[in-house]
Amino acid sequence: MTDKPAKKPSRQQVYTLLVQIGRKTGDGLPKDATGAALMCFASGIDEAEAVRETVAILKQADTAPLDVTGYGTLAEREAEGHEIDDEERELMQRALDENAVIIAQMTPFFGDEA
Repeated sequence: MTDKPAKKPSRQQVYTLLVQIGRKTGDGLPKDATGAALMCFASGIDEAEAVRETVAILKQADTAPLDVTGYGTLAEREAEGHEIDDEERELMQRALDENAVIIAQMTPFFGDEA
């Protein structure tokens, strides 16, 4: 009988990202929207990887990512005093467990908004 090597702990962390998207045919945004902001939780070894994965997935989903703002990991956000509710924590854990990008919130922009 052989012993299996101990599983290495994952170096993945979950990052909170705010992604602004523009319009693209088939993007699923409301007809009059000029774009949207997506609050995402994305897993990655570092924030750069989380951003790359998020942008790639959003492009595959026929959206047009324009800008990404990173807000850090759960620990970093807590250190900055952000209030993080249980639902957000559950979505972050899901992103980590599934090595996924979770879109937690989508806010469409209309012509009179920046």
